[in-house]
Amino acid sequence: MKFLLTGAAGFIGFHTALRLCRAGHHVVGIDNLNDYYSVELKQARLQQLAGLANFEFLRRDIADREAMQALFREHAFERVIHLAAQAGVRYSLENPHAYADANLVGFVNVLEGCRQAAVEHLVYASSSSVYGMNSKVPFAVGDAVDQPISLYAASKRANELMAHSYSHLYGIASTGLRFFTVYGPWGRPDMAPFKFTKAILAGQPIDIYNGGDMSRDFTYIDDIVEGILRIQDCPPPYADEPASVRQGAPARLFNIGLGSPVRLLDFVGCIEAATGIEAIKRMQPMQPGDVPQTWADVSGLAQRTGFRPLTSLPQGVARFVEWYRGFYGV
Repeated sequence: MKFLLTGAAGFIGFHTALRLCRAGHHVVGIDNLNDYYSVELKQARLQQLAGLANFEFLRRDIADREAMQALFREHAFERVIHLAAQAGVRYSLENPHAYADANLVGFVNVLEGCRQAAVEHLVYASSSSVYGMNSKVPFAVGDAVDQPISLYAASKRANELMAHSYSHLYGIASTGLRFFTVYGPWGRPDMAPFKFTKAILAGQPIDIYNGGDMSRDFTYIDDIVEGILRIQDCPPPYADEPASVRQGAPARLFNIGLGSPVRLLDFVGCIEAATGIEAIKRMQPMQPGDVPQTWADVSGLAQRTGFRPLTSLPQGVARFVEWYRGFYGV
């Protein structure tokens, strides 16, 4: 099949492109290669894809309406996997307009392209951040998500609502995936696994927020990509759903997480074990926009695809540290 993959130079986009190409699909990957984090790392990911005959990279900005309209006119995309976004909770406090441009304007451009091209399935990235300060755990797709505590979270929830409206109005099959703290080789430098590993190997202190009283549902990259690939092959509506659900908009949401939250200090312990170095810990207060815990209910994903993420944290962290040492020569 012919796919449009947005955010192809990003962490999840890069791994998704590899899997799609290895499965024999033709992938047109786009990315604007912005400098939110290391452009060199993004280019290094693209170098890994450059030798694949069925991968084509185009430098495009999803917020550029004319460029996106031309892209959909020039290519007969059958499916779209939309992973491009301005990420990061804390950065949304510093540069809110980047989130409006990429996550709102950019998403409208993707939706409009899917409408014009009659794309058969749009799969897009949402986030566990939409759950905000929910105290009920594990977080389930049916939980209320009307109290986001960061602009990033609000933009991701807006994406879910926008996709639902386009599904209702134009019959576009859409699936939003709420990712839970993704980590692994080629990961993002702004995220804790990367920052902690870098600091520990350099003998520098790491910041532990909220005195370590936090937990995250860390999800290994291979499990995330497996979930994406399985769900993209299952466009809604589904024949086994109740008639009342099938007759509504063909828009669905799923969590993708390990389903097993880990305390922040235990996570640091996994990095210490993988590096053989004890971390220098610097305790810090809770940061604006952060939440104390995340925990995914993945029963919906398992029921629909037969897949549950399985990679344990010690196993995944060891693979990440091995990649980091090799890539950076540490």
